[in-house]
Amino acid sequence: MRDGSVAAKKSEARSGLINGFAAYGMWGLVPLFWPLLKPAGSVEILAHRMVWSLAFVGVAMLFVRRWGWARELLRQPKRLGLVALGAAVITVNWGVYIWSVNSGHVVEASLGYFINPLVSIALGVLLLKERLRTAQWVAVGVGLLAVLVLAIGYGQPPWISLVLAFSFGTYGLVKKKVNLGGLESLAAETAIQFLPALGYLLWLGAQGGSTFGSQGVGHAALLASTGLVTAVPLVCFGAAAIRVPLSTLGLLQYLAPVFQFLLGIVYFHEAMPVERWAGFGLVWLALAVLTWDALRSARAGRVALARARVVAAGPVEAAGEVEVRLK
Repeated sequence: MRDGSVAAKKSEARSGLINGFAAYGMWGLVPLFWPLLKPAGSVEILAHRMVWSLAFVGVAMLFVRRWGWARELLRQPKRLGLVALGAAVITVNWGVYIWSVNSGHVVEASLGYFINPLVSIALGVLLLKERLRTAQWVAVGVGLLAVLVLAIGYGQPPWISLVLAFSFGTYGLVKKKVNLGGLESLAAETAIQFLPALGYLLWLGAQGGSTFGSQGVGHAALLASTGLVTAVPLVCFGAAAIRVPLSTLGLLQYLAPVFQFLLGIVYFHEAMPVERWAGFGLVWLALAVLTWDALRSARAGRVALARARVVAAGPVEAAGEVEVRLK
């Protein structure tokens, strides 16, 4: 019985890792997709992404048959307002990302997701009054130095990276407050996005500027698949989030910007002058410090939990044995 339980846990963990790699891998490779949608402009692509995301999520919701959350959400205006805020900031994030990829700024876009963990920490301090450990302060300081180096190198702040990092960081903060599941959250956000996006597409079509019906069936199918490109990684992420530890997810999240960075250099042949390498190097150093601190903190938490369980169970002397096992 115990062997079966252990095997089931290992199977769940393996499934979680596969889904995590799939989610972040797809997010990392998505820069290959957006250029396929040309000659559609970034705003048209964004509007199609909003409309078709709701369509695909709606189909998924029909299968899972979870609708109680929607009635509860409609009865809570404050929570609904937070969902609307989340929809607004993720719209900015999606729009800037699509534009940056199709305008030849894949490397700068990847930087936004590299510095996103640092921005999330900064938002936690500023808005949630969270207390940082020394290593976290060091990581944030090194991250700020990296932005300064890049700003001097570019001749201006790396605004694409900063907008992507702060919009996604704010989105994560809002989602934490709303506390909805991944599929339900996307359904609520795209429901808010749907009418403005559909209105824009109808207006664009009336002006003769839409590419949806003028570039052939293949182009129309690609625009419609933006919903699939949005929904599938999120479903994989949701499956991973409930099966693997948060520390593992924290490490997996670096896969996406790493893939984007490599695509920017190797596939899109974007320039990497010395000052850009210096800025990225500082960001990677900050992330290394942050990851080391997170792993150390997680280990300390496991040791403390094991000790507490032993004390609750009986002999305090057994705590030393548990600690040895954890090592």
